[in-house]
Amino acid sequence: MATLLLVGLVSGLITAISPCVLPVLPVVLTSSIQSGAASRRRPFVVVGGLVASFGVFTLLGGALLSLLNLPQDVLRWTGIVVLGVVGLGLLWPRVGHLLEAPFVYTRIPHLDRDGNGLILGLGLGLIFVPCAGPILASITVLAATAHIGLGLVLLTAAFCIGIAIPLLGFAFAGQRMAARIRVVRERTQLMRGIAGGVMIATALVIAFNLAEPLQRLTPSWLASTSNAIESDAAVRQQLDALAGRGGSAAGTGTGRAISFDDCANATSVLHNCGPAPELTGLTGWLNSDPLTLKSLRGKVVLVDFWTYSCINCQRTLPYLERWNADYAADGLVIVGVHSPEFAFEHVASNVAVNAARLGVTYPIALDNNYGTWQAYRQQFWPAHYLIDQTGTVRQVHYGEGSYAETEALIRELLAVPASTGQATASPTEDAGTPGQSPETYLGSDRMQSIDNSGPTLGQPAQFQLNGAPPRDSFSLGGTWNVQGEFARAGQDARLAYHFYASKVFLVLGGEGTVTVTLSGDPSYRRVIDITGAPALYTLYDGVATDDVAQLEPSAGVEAYAFTFG
Repeated sequence: MATLLLVGLVSGLITAISPCVLPVLPVVLTSSIQSGAASRRRPFVVVGGLVASFGVFTLLGGALLSLLNLPQDVLRWTGIVVLGVVGLGLLWPRVGHLLEAPFVYTRIPHLDRDGNGLILGLGLGLIFVPCAGPILASITVLAATAHIGLGLVLLTAAFCIGIAIPLLGFAFAGQRMAARIRVVRERTQLMRGIAGGVMIATALVIAFNLAEPLQRLTPSWLASTSNAIESDAAVRQQLDALAGRGGSAAGTGTGRAISFDDCANATSVLHNCGPAPELTGLTGWLNSDPLTLKSLRGKVVLVDFWTYSCINCQRTLPYLERWNADYAADGLVIVGVHSPEFAFEHVASNVAVNAARLGVTYPIALDNNYGTWQAYRQQFWPAHYLIDQTGTVRQVHYGEGSYAETEALIRELLAVPASTGQATASPTEDAGTPGQSPETYLGSDRMQSIDNSGPTLGQPAQFQLNGAPPRDSFSLGGTWNVQGEFARAGQDARLAYHFYASKVFLVLGGEGTVTVTLSGDPSYRRVIDITGAPALYTLYDGVATDDVAQLEPSAGVEAYAFTFG
């Protein structure tokens, strides 16, 4: 148990320095802008309230809401309202006095004009949505299925302490900076107004999910470090013991079937991982009539466990959507099993709205009672199980990544011939076009076809554009920040790709526009609006042609991968 608690602490530490903390970080940083001795204690009060409410309501929130017959997303909206009201009280003193008046003769903690730190922290805890890993997955699922024991309480406390340590560091850093800036010391009311504006803005950002593009920018080294720690075999074994499960997640087939965990250790080849557990205990479906794996025999099925607020899951969705578009006609069925991480994700209308916003069109099974999650002995968001036509699991993958390997196995099971290493289009997408350009990744993790010499990676850099790169390669121009999975456009960013295909697609994310022209066709011009989670956008759809696509993205747009048809 000591090892598991240590891992829970480390997991919390990593969570608190990841982009997942961005929505609440501005409030934590500005929460200490007050005068008086109380301000020295304020970081402890605010951060303590945050982790206390997050921990308590993660463990007990779902049961409490069900007992009181309240909507499952009421806690989230309560936190948003509290944050907005505290912000109003700081921004406009008259509002602060009105909030304070009913409590002035009581000892009850209240929303006073200085923004009561405990109330503020409690509100932040209700809207804090950290990145998901096996530790947090175990905490939320065990709590939701009423498996709350001393071990789970201690693990939750360790996770919360891990979150609190960096947040306290941020809060005290903000406090020290404020103490050294003269204008902050001399204009307390102005600083309170600024803090109030930050809180109101934060409430709006969280209410409308505006921070998601930034939250998805988790550095690859941070994600890999977290996965290495939390996915350790000994840690999984202890999580199984905490859940009262014997052994690891495993297929139960006969003969040479191996466990799901062993299958996940080698994702590039097909295995016999045993028969796929049936989809069970579901509370509804989106984008489809109810399905069963038995009814899908003869199809290749990809069962993907996800939840819509999970940033890790959001980064996998463009790949799943593309596979759905490319291979559905060949016999692939993708089923997204939505197993909620937080109470507000149990609300079917919330799932429907956010699935549409994120561009998910394949069938979604609502697993609110975790029946299918437990049937697969799940521990991760995201995770997928590739199932062949006989109902046997052939590949298991936990977390993000391995997209090329998974796609190759999908093609192998579907008996779709590979064509120079790229995803082959379905028959409706001119699959017969010989020699079409291959799938091309713009992120440094799998970058192979860039024409720029010695590109600077991992930070904003200037690139010299070659407007006529060699066939099946691309060139960057202007300012780009090339990360592991994508390249983010800066000022005056340009991109040229020399392709041969009848259709050109590009996975794009962020907010902005991309203007597309063709060197060989001066009349061709297309302006594409980019918004929200990464999704597949069509750059060209016509007759097969050999040409250079010239792209002019606005600053902030993220480009992931080209595919062709």
